[in-house]
Amino acid sequence: MRKLIYGFGVSLDGYVNDSAGSINWTDPDEELHQFHNDRFGGLEVSLHGRRLYELMAEYWPSVPETAPPIEREFGALWTEKPKVVFSRTLTEVGWNSTLVSENAVEEVRRLKAAGDGVMEVGGASLAASLMPHGLIDEYQLFVSPIVLGGGTPMFPPLTERIGLRLAETRRFETAVLLRYLTD
Repeated sequence: MRKLIYGFGVSLDGYVNDSAGSINWTDPDEELHQFHNDRFGGLEVSLHGRRLYELMAEYWPSVPETAPPIEREFGALWTEKPKVVFSRTLTEVGWNSTLVSENAVEEVRRLKAAGDGVMEVGGASLAASLMPHGLIDEYQLFVSPIVLGGGTPMFPPLTERIGLRLAETRRFETAVLLRYLTD
């Protein structure tokens, strides 16, 4: 069974973007960017919600030649990595992506059962739809030293608690990784 990770840059007050939908406050240092490159490179599949897919597709497929090598590396990783995009409004996706417009929970269950590697879920709304069903095995919070005061929360309101245990902490120059495993 594949392991599913939900990892995101998050503000100290728990938001993955600001009230305007921007993530321009997340500026990873080189060590953290390389960590993300290595982590992303080791995934079998990346699951994207529509908004995250559109945000990523704006930049990563066409990283300028003048961009730092670490960004060009991630751009190549992102375009080549198999992705599943969950959206009821998109009609097509590119860059090695598959579009799923129905029942994200059942599709993620099927994807988890179809291998034994690691997948990640990107997008707070998509992750929120999976949490109540116990489909996320690990949470990786990259906490940035900023208070946004509003935006999209990393965690939705839940009717049941999700028990976690701390597996790792790691300090980067621009964020702290808190890695939790589900009980």
